[in-house]
Amino acid sequence: MAVTVHHVCSHLSSFHPVRTRLPTRPNSRKFNANSVRCDGSIETQRVTVKNGNDSLEICRVLNGMWQTSGGWGRIDRDDAVEAMLRYADAGLATFDMADHYFFHWEMAELLNCSFSQFTFNPIEIETKRGTQVQKLSSRPIQCVLTEDNRTVVVKNGKDSLDICRVVNGMWQTSGGWGRIVRDDAVDAMLRYADAGFTTFDMADIYGPAEDLYGIFINRVRRDRPPEFLENVKGLTKWVPPPVKMTSNYVRESINVSRKRMDVAALDMLQFHWWDYSNPGYLDALKHLTDLKEEGKIKTVALTNFDTERLQIILENEIPVVSNQVQHSIVDMRPQQKLAELCQLTGVKLITYGTVMGGLLSEKYLDTNIAIPFSAPPLNTPSLQKYKRMVDAWGGWGLFQTLLRTLKIVATKHGVSIPTVAVKYILDQPAVAGSMVGVRLGLSEHINDCNAVFSLVLDEDDVNSIQEVTKKGKDLLRVIGDCGDEYRRA
Repeated sequence: MAVTVHHVCSHLSSFHPVRTRLPTRPNSRKFNANSVRCDGSIETQRVTVKNGNDSLEICRVLNGMWQTSGGWGRIDRDDAVEAMLRYADAGLATFDMADHYFFHWEMAELLNCSFSQFTFNPIEIETKRGTQVQKLSSRPIQCVLTEDNRTVVVKNGKDSLDICRVVNGMWQTSGGWGRIVRDDAVDAMLRYADAGFTTFDMADIYGPAEDLYGIFINRVRRDRPPEFLENVKGLTKWVPPPVKMTSNYVRESINVSRKRMDVAALDMLQFHWWDYSNPGYLDALKHLTDLKEEGKIKTVALTNFDTERLQIILENEIPVVSNQVQHSIVDMRPQQKLAELCQLTGVKLITYGTVMGGLLSEKYLDTNIAIPFSAPPLNTPSLQKYKRMVDAWGGWGLFQTLLRTLKIVATKHGVSIPTVAVKYILDQPAVAGSMVGVRLGLSEHINDCNAVFSLVLDEDDVNSIQEVTKKGKDLLRVIGDCGDEYRRA
């Protein structure tokens, strides 16, 4: 899915929070010259802000913690707390955070605990492994797909994983969609799992997503029968910087996700790489394959890789089972090149952006975003991301034509527009599963997701949708192959 960035990247881009302009304070209240003071201390490093009896001494250089909320690299909790202690020991004792920066408050609480609880483990760097490109053998890698209505098994040799075809995407926990309350979020995850939506997709860079999964999986272990636990799957992504991919570096990075998710083995590790000019992605994938052989990872997969690089990876005999890419009724790029290679090799597609952050819904039907306040605001990272995709494809007018067509199809079958949008992509060649983002504890769409499995789109439905989509621009020409949107200058 659905890799914010993203992703990952929808997933992999970082977004600045929206700042709301506060109304101007009425002028009726007068302030005297001494009502509010900011007194510098004798020691120039600190300052006291004061209003009447209220005062607070702070360091004049503040440690800003927005960077822990995702998009600046993976944060390991214990290492982060150790770093905070070093700042405090150096006299930089004031930390700035926000409710929507997520797990900052937990780090602050940890500072109050005994310092002996924390350890810092440096990463040792080893010599880079050499790479040798091999041609596909006469017995190509096979990913055998068996499926019923709700689940699919992606299989490559002895590696297999049973997942739900509608995947719960957790990019929405990383900030920008509303405040996530931990206990409410875990309760919501349990409701999705109890309804049969037992597959959760996350990433190391999605803020607290992996930590939430770790709490959730322990609730499942405690409160649900063993056979229920077997059906729950956690798919995560690793989005490393383009540094030397040594065995030890890869191992330490994967161990962080295993620790956060509280699992002995990751069900699926989906690998993202930023820069194709750096061939280190092959080294990383070979080390990930070694970890799979050691039982640390059950299946190795990709996210946001294009057709050319997928072929190179397969020629190097790396047994990937899937590639997670952006795919929707508007963005049909995966069907133009990538799906053909996937059908030849057995690699499956897991899709994200399938409902375009909610744009493909009744909420945006018959709206004109050019007129202020006449349409729902585009106030989340996903809405903003996929609005840009609409602009590249054909603009808001053509998009409205598409929504009206989808509404006719949805009404005919007694379902919603998002249900039609997801089912249309699940019916595409090589697609094993589609991501639907979850705003845990804030809103739910279990009923719409359940309707996907009973919906059958007939030939008239498909033809009416394609009559609109063929009027849009060819995004393969506009943007490039899958994942190129994250690598363009």
